[in-house]
Amino acid sequence: MSDIIVCSFFTDDDYYRTHAKELKENLLGLGIDHELSEISLDPKLDWVDICRRKVPFLHSICSQNPKKKVFWIDIDCRLLEIPDFIYSSSADIIGFQRGFSPPIAIGYRNHSRFWEPCFWGVGTSKNARKMIADAAKAEKESEIKATDDFFFEEGWRANADALTFQIIPSACVVGKQNSRTTHSAFFVFGSSGNVSEYKGKAAQHLNEQRPKWLRKKLLKIGKQTLNRLPKKISRQIIATSDKTGVTHYLLGYKRSGISDGRSQTQRRDITNRILRSGMNGEIELLEDLADDLSTTSIINPNELVTIEAARAFGYYSSRESDRKLKLSWWVRPFPGNFGDWLSPLIVSQYGNCKISFQTPTAPERNTPKHLVSIGSIARFIKGSSLVAGTGIASHEFPISTKAKYFSVRGPITAEFLRTCGGPNIDSFGDPAALISRIVPLKRDKTNGRIALVRHASHDRVPLTLPKNYDELSILVSHPDNVTKFLSELIKYDEVVTSALHVLIACQSYGIPCSLITFEGLENSISGTGLKYMDYSLGVGLKELVPTVVQRDLRRVPLEKIRQTETISESKKDEIEQKLLEAIHSTWDKKAYEKHNH
Repeated sequence: MSDIIVCSFFTDDDYYRTHAKELKENLLGLGIDHELSEISLDPKLDWVDICRRKVPFLHSICSQNPKKKVFWIDIDCRLLEIPDFIYSSSADIIGFQRGFSPPIAIGYRNHSRFWEPCFWGVGTSKNARKMIADAAKAEKESEIKATDDFFFEEGWRANADALTFQIIPSACVVGKQNSRTTHSAFFVFGSSGNVSEYKGKAAQHLNEQRPKWLRKKLLKIGKQTLNRLPKKISRQIIATSDKTGVTHYLLGYKRSGISDGRSQTQRRDITNRILRSGMNGEIELLEDLADDLSTTSIINPNELVTIEAARAFGYYSSRESDRKLKLSWWVRPFPGNFGDWLSPLIVSQYGNCKISFQTPTAPERNTPKHLVSIGSIARFIKGSSLVAGTGIASHEFPISTKAKYFSVRGPITAEFLRTCGGPNIDSFGDPAALISRIVPLKRDKTNGRIALVRHASHDRVPLTLPKNYDELSILVSHPDNVTKFLSELIKYDEVVTSALHVLIACQSYGIPCSLITFEGLENSISGTGLKYMDYSLGVGLKELVPTVVQRDLRRVPLEKIRQTETISESKKDEIEQKLLEAIHSTWDKKAYEKHNH
């Protein structure tokens, strides 16, 4: 990579100096030429003033390297690789669109500025370098209080008519889940939290065409406010938001009807109706709408995975049964995450009932009685919840003390519940441990190979695999696909995974398994990591945490991290009993008596 250089600077404080050291090691490991400079922190300068110094800094790097493509990267971001489509790009400017938005949202109707400045590249053409020179000239001469991206935007607008440009797909950001693309996720985004603090204090470009969507504005204002408040107060506000339904409003779907047109908005409305049809058990309507969508144009990846999820919802909501149970579980990313979608599979089998989806983020007021079981969604437990096996992901958010608790995932969740003023719960175990009873599969002669199953957050992270590895996708929701996934899993000698519920399935079936996470991506999965210990202690096994490994899995000594413990049948009996008690309690007295009879 002799014809590119990556540059950044950092201030002389512990936070940024530590990130600079890590980024330097990152770039050295990739063999990328770089210039990372420390600047003295003038007490008179605030974050806005420091940011604008990126403009003359980048200009100087471009001037010193006229024959090299120059990439700026924020000091707390990381690169897993430089893909060939970026390294070999002939564009004058290359980068992510503002907000890491997809190309379908391109333009100033959606954003006041064009580029996301945390990582972008400048080509070697005269036009590309003129844009940077113009931005540097504007920064030098302007007395406006503004950050670097203001002046880069000025340079972009002044020269855009003469520039070629290339947008990096948003799916290339680690954590932007999109299994339908062949591009690897190579960019790890970092944020110091200063953006929200100085929002409104620095000059902004205006965009009068931008739609004034209330939900977006509320979400922005809410995030800014929470970042300014003490942590304890912000946690209480988030908990109140969850209970009152504000979270549901901000994260929920747009509801509207269909017209005969086929604009992007109208196609989105059709897709939402497909999803609702699945949730309501209207299978015929679901398939009619899916056929209608496919006849108007090519179904895009987001529409495709939503249809898959809708069919999974439809399987459970249209089941032949006179019993109906409301169940809360986390359904995204679509088409569905294996671990989360074990919840309706296991509950529907033990209850022999239809499953009605209860949104976790719905307002607490008037929320009907419902079951909460598999997944780290204790934060969303409500007073009307019946709890069997769920757990916390962190100690950040208080959990409801008014719910009826039958069991929780493990002792860490139980202790936290007590500190919140809740009851003493001494029955533990994730109901996913019962999967080998729900889908009984015999483990015969194995295929001599190793299966790798990534957590959804690690989707498309570039890895180097040994020749005897195969990858299986965790993104399944329909019970037929879950069964197919499990049927494949048991064929392998052993499994390597960064997903907790894949490990649980392995320990339920007796498949040797190594639980890992990847170096540099330790924080890519939500929560603090306590869920691993919570689970393992909850099923009576030794404390377990993921082993941090390099992305070259050829160097991972599996013999040192392989787990061969299995969940005992007596523990499965206990988990099963508590789950059955919770299921029966969700029905009214008449239904309960009929079930017992």
